[in-house]
Amino acid sequence: MFRLLLLSALLLVARAVQAAPLVGEFDSIDGGTLSIEDWRGQPVLVVNTASQCGFTGQYAGLQKVHDTYADRGLVVLAVPSDSFNQELGSAEEVKQFCEVNYDLTLPMTDITPVKGAGAHPFYQAVAQQTGFVPTWNFNKILIDPSGEVVATYGSNVKPDSPKLLRQVEALLR
Repeated sequence: MFRLLLLSALLLVARAVQAAPLVGEFDSIDGGTLSIEDWRGQPVLVVNTASQCGFTGQYAGLQKVHDTYADRGLVVLAVPSDSFNQELGSAEEVKQFCEVNYDLTLPMTDITPVKGAGAHPFYQAVAQQTGFVPTWNFNKILIDPSGEVVATYGSNVKPDSPKLLRQVEALLR
């Protein structure tokens, strides 16, 4: 009987850990910080990006999604990362590249590790709660207004794909 009670208690704790809202503070590419907690009540699409990747053209789709849904509450957060050795050498270079080539106005972090032991705490929490770890650049994590991960997408799913946008729109209703 004791074992059954202990097992039940452990399962409840495990469920509580999995359901805990994500938090995370990132250094902003513009200086200062960006906090997931500041966007509580809004859905957030977090995308690890890189300027020298075959998927870099997805920046245009990210900006399009930002332009389309920001007024309805969606936050699109770009997280430049060199975890796959395809990012420029400095945040300043990344910012200039994105402004010149994609006219990016969405929030961006400084260059941030997204995998491995040195991964940013946000990505460590996502991995712990969901098992999802970016396997390449332009992986996407959709967080609901309460701060929980509702979906993850690989690089091949474009930011403006109907599959992703259906889930975004459901969160904005």
